[in-house]
Amino acid sequence: MTPRLIQIHPADTVAVVANETGLPEGTQVQGLTLRERVPMGHKVALTDLPQGAEVRRYNVVIGFAAEPVAAGTWVNEHRLTLPPAPDVNALPIGTALRDPGPPIHRTFKGYRNADGSVGTRNLLAITTTVQCVSGIVEHAVRRIRSELLPRFPNVDGVLALDHIYGCGVAIDAPDAIIPIRTLRNIAANPNFGGEVMTVSLGCEKLQPDRLFPDLPDFVRLQDETGYDAMIRQIMTQAEGHLGRLNQRTREDCPLSALTVGMQCGGSDAFSGITANPALGAAADLLVRAGATVMFGENTEVRDGIDQLTARAASPQIAQDLIGHLTWYDAYLARGQVDRSANTTPGNKAGGLSNIVEKAMGSIVKSGTSPITAVIPPGERAVTKGLNYAATPASDFVCGTLQLAAGCTLHVFTTGRGTPYSLEAMPTLKVATNSSLARRWHDLIDLDAGPIATGETTIDEMGEALLDLYIATASGQPTWAERHGLHNSLALFNPAPVT
Repeated sequence: MTPRLIQIHPADTVAVVANETGLPEGTQVQGLTLRERVPMGHKVALTDLPQGAEVRRYNVVIGFAAEPVAAGTWVNEHRLTLPPAPDVNALPIGTALRDPGPPIHRTFKGYRNADGSVGTRNLLAITTTVQCVSGIVEHAVRRIRSELLPRFPNVDGVLALDHIYGCGVAIDAPDAIIPIRTLRNIAANPNFGGEVMTVSLGCEKLQPDRLFPDLPDFVRLQDETGYDAMIRQIMTQAEGHLGRLNQRTREDCPLSALTVGMQCGGSDAFSGITANPALGAAADLLVRAGATVMFGENTEVRDGIDQLTARAASPQIAQDLIGHLTWYDAYLARGQVDRSANTTPGNKAGGLSNIVEKAMGSIVKSGTSPITAVIPPGERAVTKGLNYAATPASDFVCGTLQLAAGCTLHVFTTGRGTPYSLEAMPTLKVATNSSLARRWHDLIDLDAGPIATGETTIDEMGEALLDLYIATASGQPTWAERHGLHNSLALFNPAPVT
């Protein structure tokens, strides 16, 4: 076994152990002698660091030495203090704009919609106005799948857009618009073909006409005469929707019609070395193709706000970034926490010492293209190119908001491993390290680990990702789709619950 450290930038004062078994005390590597065992993905001091010294990774100060740290020592969360969040005043505005490069002309086989959007799946979605009806809808969906769906071979599936919102909430509070518009825009996702099917209870605060002002019809359970009547009414309405969806077929569509959401979860120190940089390379290719691609996770970009405003395509976009991230600072402060509450025990076990280090590895999935728009939570993307979706970092909340923003394909990087997936859009899993990819061989769609071993480059992996995006958007199932794995939607509701 050849010991190997990965140093991101020449100015960095730490490097990451790349060996899967870690490196034992006494190992000679790159001119250092390790003073203790260092696990895979964890950091080694490259030079003596006196107490209070800057500790750099990505050429960014990820912390300060909490005690004197000798070269060759394991640098973990216990030996670092967290730096303050970057000031939002006097940020660079549009100083790092670059030409994305020549256009790319590629196609995928998608489902065209009347509004000009294109879906990657052909799904009947049943949305609900309130959680009370979820049990009935779940039973109805099971029967639709078994009794009706076989008659409509062009329809990929039926799903319930269930959630825990709709009643017991401060429906007129200013922030209540966020979950309401989220539900409204989820129903408009291109993967549902413009077919809105809604089930209401009847007495809830979120009435159907408030959720969908122009809704032509819906099922209201309190109007029915028992369980069997409820199920029959839902199935009768579903049959009409299935008939219309069944008329859709895949056809060649330009890659500019694709909307891809990017996210990371169960992250480790390799997230910022392999998978996320590969997503960034693929994002740049998507921008060149005229597609829409988005990244988000407020707490996981907050420490790189200067990097984002420097790439803002206009001063207004920079101000939008600042406004949303400072709003989120205040939101966290109301709960008496800050961005440091983001980092999980698993992140730390995977070598990420704090939120600053995690944020630097998260931001790189945005690539290098100019940021063309900021999407408020629950709103839909309307601008091509690289968009910032102002979402919380929670996997489920972020994914739900990206679905509302119009994503028809989701890509999710992980180093620790997660079976996360959303039923409404195909969710590709990219492993940051080959150890995870081998262990989860039937859950991981692409292994980015060879970047860490030098077997491939970030750009080559970005090209492979683009090919995988096109194949998946054209109907190739993800591992999660093959297994039927999916998570529930999670609405972001900053308004009070009564």
